[in-house]
Order: sequence, then structure tokens, then C-alpha cells
Amino acid sequence: MKNRISILLLISLFVCAFCYAQSDTNDGYQPSVTNQPGKEFPQVNTEGQVRAQILAPDATDVRLDIGGTKYEMTKDENGMWTGESRPQDEGFHYYQLNVDGASVPDPSTKYYYGAGRWGSGIEIPADDKEIYALKNVPHGLVSEKIYFSEITQAWRRCFVYTPPEYLTEMNKRYPVLYLQHGSFEDETGWASQGHANLILDNLIADKKAVPMLIVMDNGYAYTPEELAKSQAEARPESAFEDVMMTEIIPMIDAEFRTKANRTERAIAGLSMGANQTMRIAMNNLDAFASYGGFSGTSNYPSSDAIDTATFLNGVFKDGASVDKKMDVFFLSMGTKESDPFPGSIGAFKDMLHKQKIEFTYYESPKTAHEWLTWRRSLHQYVQLLFKN
Repeated sequence: MKNRISILLLISLFVCAFCYAQSDTNDGYQPSVTNQPGKEFPQVNTEGQVRAQILAPDATDVRLDIGGTKYEMTKDENGMWTGESRPQDEGFHYYQLNVDGASVPDPSTKYYYGAGRWGSGIEIPADDKEIYALKNVPHGLVSEKIYFSEITQAWRRCFVYTPPEYLTEMNKRYPVLYLQHGSFEDETGWASQGHANLILDNLIADKKAVPMLIVMDNGYAYTPEELAKSQAEARPESAFEDVMMTEIIPMIDAEFRTKANRTERAIAGLSMGANQTMRIAMNNLDAFASYGGFSGTSNYPSSDAIDTATFLNGVFKDGASVDKKMDVFFLSMGTKESDPFPGSIGAFKDMLHKQKIEFTYYESPKTAHEWLTWRRSLHQYVQLLFKN
């Protein structure tokens, strides 16, 4: 009996020691949801720290680069480099690895288009991640629409979200939201790192949003003549408004079952896209009745008081007219946004108050100029649309 008790005690001690060792090694880190299948790294812990690894036996200096901050990594005897970041804000962040001075994507993650290149992304779990989680609810489709633009003389594409019922309610028509990305991003952003489709699926299932189409196009559009200027290092003039109004909207109305009138058409964007879509909406109030600007306005980067006689060709001078035409005017930003966004958005809000134009304002808690701010903003915005 004593021998049996001794053996059981030894086994218990071994199991406890093994668990402690595993816990000490893991330090609360778990593989990121943005990892490629089967990849253990990068990892995220409960504090929001990121731990990355890369095998580079011949490298002499490797760093983990998140948001422009570089963290040193150390090499073991097998040539495996490991490094950790400081705690990061909740949400999605672009990152890369710097190997002997060359910035490269982490080969263990999925790739996302942002910062002007395809690169790595990491997700720091958020307390409200349920709003964009993949749930057991009916799901819509995100389809790729390729088209030739006569304006840019180039092939372009947009992604179109159709709600879950679109393929079964064949006699029904739907309102449309035109949703734009930010600078150095493209038409893939909102359905990839933005999770716009999942946000809508969940809201529609909860009956908090009207079933709608979402069209996500590329905000970079130039005529061949203007494109030539950019190659000569001059700033080209965007043709995106013309592409939107004369090519994209007519194409969507012709090929999808839309409600083709201004009260059933909304537009929104983040950062650069907020600036673009504000100009488009205000120049075409006969086409849009709702606008959403996430972390951006068309007075960017100025925080000066807006002169309504000249700003956007004086469209806000008659505040009563704008207020009457707009069903939803929505602005948002993160509470941690850096300059100049608080100042420029604040100046725009002051102008709206002065002109007595009703608007909805939302602040994303503890986030900066990043995708969690914009996911939350979309979540708030679409619940207001097409309710009149």
C-alpha cells in the first residue's frame, strides 16, 4: 500500500511540474487567429503582447515591427529568432519583420493589403469581438465584380456583399451602401480586415440592420493623363468621383436588384475614404441621402474654423437645406486618435452645430486610427440606415 501511495505521489508531482513548465513556457500566449493553418506563431497573450518567431540562421539582426516600433529579437542555437512587443491596443494591426534591414512579411500569417503592400496582420482580441465574430447565423455572399473603366482605361474590380436572403427573395430589391477604404489600402480591406460582411450578417440576424448591399471599390482611380503625372512625381487628380457616379453606381443598379433612388443609397468611408465619400455625397445630394465618415472629414488636416461660403463649393452654407436632405449624417473616431484627426473632425463638428445640421457622433473607446475603430463605426452606422 505504501509503495502504491508513493508511486501516485510521484506521478502527481510529475504532472504538476509538467503543467508548471508548460505554463511557464507559454506565459499565457496563444496562436493568433490571423495565423496560417497549422502555424504556432505569432502568438498573443492576455496583455495584448505579440510574440513572433522566424527561422533565419544566417541573419545577424532581426526585429519585430508593429506600427513603426521595432522590437529586438534574439536567436537561439538553431537559428530561431524570437521577440516580443509591448502590449498593443485591441483590434487588428499591420506588422512585419525586419531581417538585416529588409522589411518582410511574417511567413506564418495570412496577408492583408495595407500600408501600400501585402503584409502580415495580427489580431489582439477585443472585448466586443462578438460584433464581427463568425457566428451560426445566415450568411451573405461577398462576390468579386470585374469591370473595365472607360475613364481610367483600365480593368478594375469591386466586391459586393449581398445579404443572406438575396438569393431566395428573388422579387425583393435592396438599398445599397457604398463603402470605401483608407489610404494605402484597397477594395479588399473592408471584407478582409474590416469584417464588414460578418458585421452585417450578425446585425441582420438580430434584426438591428436592414438587409442591404455593400459595394467596396478601389478609391485610387486616375485617367491615363493624370497617371502619367504620378510617374513624373507630380500629384495626380483623382477621377474616383467620376468613376463612382458614371460607372460604378449605374453598373450596380443594372446588374443587382437595387432600390435605385437617393433615399435607398448611402455612402461611407474611413480616413481617406471618409474625405472622398464626403466630397462625393455633398457634390451629389441628388444621389445620396446618408453619409458616414469614420476617422476623417474633407477639411483634413486643418483644425481651423470652416468657412461655409467656400468649403466644398459652399454646400454647407445653407444648413437647413443640407439637414433636410440628409437622412443620416454620421461621424466617428477613436478616443486615442492622434493629431490632426481630433482637431479636424472637431472643427467639422463645430461647423455642423453652427449650421444646425443634425448628425450622429460616435467615439470608439481606447482605439486609434485602426480597424477596430472602423469596425465599430460601421456597426453603429449601418443600424441607422434606411429606417425612414
